[in-house]
Amino acid sequence: MSVQDHSDNRERHQEGMSTKAKAGIVLIGFLIIAGVLLFTEHRAHVLGLFVWLPLLACPLMHFFMHGGHGHHHGGSRQNDSRGV
Repeated sequence: MSVQDHSDNRERHQEGMSTKAKAGIVLIGFLIIAGVLLFTEHRAHVLGLFVWLPLLACPLMHFFMHGGHGHHHGGSRQNDSRGV
């Protein structure tokens, strides 16, 4: 009967971060730096678009929030509580 020694395997996992984790951290860092540089270079364009946000909000609110006005287009008055 042979005894399997896995002590070397445990030491490899506890040494540090894997290559994928290190690459992920580097990628996140590059994306943050790129985002900051893009925002600082194009700040006037981005902030100029904020003026149009209220105008865009009006039709979107009209489209999505008109569900509760009681306009039922069924045409039948079977459940009308006013009595006949």
